Amino acid sequence: MRYREIENEIGLIELLNNSFQISQIAFQSVDFTSVEELLENKSFTDCIFLGCKLPDSFGKFLKKDNLIFPQINTPYNPYNSSLYTCDTLYGQYVLGEPESYENTLDRIVYNHYLATGKEPNDIKETLSRRLHDHAISDALYDFLEQYEEKKIVAIMGGHDLSRDDKDYLEVARISKKLTELGYLMISGGGPGAMEATHLGAYFADKDENQLKEAVDILAEAPTYKDKFWLDKAFRILREYPSSKYESLGIPTWLYGHEPPTPFATKIAKYFENSIREEGLLAIAKGGVIFSPGNAGTIQEIFQEANQNHYLSFAYASPMVFFNNAYWTVDRPIYPLLCKMNEEGKYKNLILSSYDSKEDVVSEILKFSSK
Repeated sequence: MRYREIENEIGLIELLNNSFQISQIAFQSVDFTSVEELLENKSFTDCIFLGCKLPDSFGKFLKKDNLIFPQINTPYNPYNSSLYTCDTLYGQYVLGEPESYENTLDRIVYNHYLATGKEPNDIKETLSRRLHDHAISDALYDFLEQYEEKKIVAIMGGHDLSRDDKDYLEVARISKKLTELGYLMISGGGPGAMEATHLGAYFADKDENQLKEAVDILAEAPTYKDKFWLDKAFRILREYPSSKYESLGIPTWLYGHEPPTPFATKIAKYFENSIREEGLLAIAKGGVIFSPGNAGTIQEIFQEANQNHYLSFAYASPMVFFNNAYWTVDRPIYPLLCKMNEEGKYKNLILSSYDSKEDVVSEILKFSSK
């Protein structure tokens, strides 16, 4: 049994015009009061109503086994039927006025998150957050259905990677190339290497010199701690207002002090970081590229290794380390994983380490072509 989902009034009207006995439909944030005249002679059985606006007389149309989840008064929509975008999270941002970030949905929700507690005691708030994250996951997998699973690739790396660091441009170039080859690029959706991932994907239909010029402008506010970090990104988006390619950022309000990058065209922002991290690595079945990073990135390396070892998602995917010196000398995790793989302490790992964009891209292509 699989419930069909109706997520807007257009779908609702089409359904009501063609059905009288309605069963096994999940309605998400749909306004039934706008189509009240179409409800006559209709009956609903075994349907789910998630945050819908219902007329007072709606009870007479309900037969049996229906679930009604009422609207909940929070700054965010617990029943969000679609992924976030730059416009939905940053719609109130005014270019040249970085203080206007305080008026955006992203900041308003983060302030609410802090006010109610990262681990709230209020059962209404915990329920609302779980419903929200469930809705985001539902929208996420709806979005991913259009992509081959081996064409979904993640780039992980430090949030503190400066825009003027050479690795920032190289990560963007890797992402640009893979996007042009038909891959969906995903990341944790924040600043640093994550932002570079989405910048590269956004510029996939543009000249590489344009990408370099954009990075130079962004580097005027090198890290997310700079007052104009977000503003520089919006300056680039004003100059290049569209891209024909998608990319997916998966950030969390747990790290809400780091604004999500507006270069991601789709944003699956979660409250629960554990769901977000596990899900991010789970969907990257085309491989994970690890650029330089520290605590968070190292955690993700071993989490990905564990998933591959146990074949948690049917098969292992490549783990590609970018910047050989960093991962063999500065943070010698790559030789450790190789040694453990050789000894059989880890199994199924597909490991490689490179310094060039071409080698990284080639490794990803080799896997997806099998």
